[in-house]
Amino acid sequence: MKYVDEFRDPARARALASEIAGLVPRIARTRERPLQIMEVCGGHTHAIFRYGIQQLLPDAVEFVHGPGCPVCVLPMGRVDDCVALALQPQVIFTTFGDAMRVPGSRLSLLKAKAEGADVRMVYSPLDALAIARDNPAREVVFFGLGFETTMPSTAMTLIAAKKQGLRNFSLFCNHITIIPTIKAILDSPDLHLDGFLGPGHVSMVIGTRPYRFIAEHYKRPIAIAGFEPLDVLQALWMVLKQLAENRCEVENQYGRIVPAEGNRQALAAIAEVFELREYFEWRGLGSIDHSGVRLRASYADYDAERKFCIPNLKIADPKSCQCGEVLKGVLKPHQCKVFGSACTPETPIGSLMVSSEGACAAYYNYGRIARSQVVDTTGLRAAVKVGA
Repeated sequence: MKYVDEFRDPARARALASEIAGLVPRIARTRERPLQIMEVCGGHTHAIFRYGIQQLLPDAVEFVHGPGCPVCVLPMGRVDDCVALALQPQVIFTTFGDAMRVPGSRLSLLKAKAEGADVRMVYSPLDALAIARDNPAREVVFFGLGFETTMPSTAMTLIAAKKQGLRNFSLFCNHITIIPTIKAILDSPDLHLDGFLGPGHVSMVIGTRPYRFIAEHYKRPIAIAGFEPLDVLQALWMVLKQLAENRCEVENQYGRIVPAEGNRQALAAIAEVFELREYFEWRGLGSIDHSGVRLRASYADYDAERKFCIPNLKIADPKSCQCGEVLKGVLKPHQCKVFGSACTPETPIGSLMVSSEGACAAYYNYGRIARSQVVDTTGLRAAVKVGA
């Protein structure tokens, strides 16, 4: 565990926190309001809470939680479409575990399974393809979900299905893209962001160049960040250093994983199988142009939306649920009226409470520890505030 320990070293964390504290007075706008730095990825949100990173920082630095959790941004109507597919005779519906408990307007996939639907959790789309191969008399649908991080594995699975001539396999495509999402956030009048921690896993596929518009057009600094506590702290230091020096650039803290040009093989597979949709609906953000993908005509035989009759209804979230405001960074999870009371991991009202990358799940699991208690996972020993 040597290398993990190096990225969780308490002395280095304290040194970085001290450097960050020294940068803050050099940034003029902190005299008027706290700096708002958005971590786009839900994995970063969980790292921030798991390791008590916010409590290491000056009060003038505030994290804003972004919409980088693909399960969380899925609108309720698409969950209903999944359930409708799963309940069709002869269908085996396959999905990642994260999506099993996301509530629809009536059922989640887990509840549909309890009512008799053949819903199976898989660890990769290749598992779903193997199920199709083993069940030639059944239709197997894979629930394709995620940003560019998971698109390549789905694309390569469809390429394999086509080569093998498996015609009883199809994809219900809900893959989404990160760049239009960030642009929609930057265009939102409700937010006044000072900088970004860029998503590490997505950037591993697309590289760093697509983020240039953030620095060049919107004049916001961004640093691509890894997921260990020192990764997050160093990336934050890089963003604040840019602000202190009046620079706006795309920097790459996660250089050990993320190449500037991205993963060319993965991008080639995505380009072969997928094309951009004109628009896609997001929970809390509405319809965003060119923010989702669909299968190209050459893969139409594997498109569940063409193969099956799907309701494709728009369903509004329950009035008590404020997932949309949390996803946009307008509210903190603990400010939601039903957080921790009517909405818990056992009885979720919104998707942010059940996803492993959801901000509400992070707050519920890590943010309700009393001040006197200590996060000892890494030895950072950062006290965590109630409802922080």
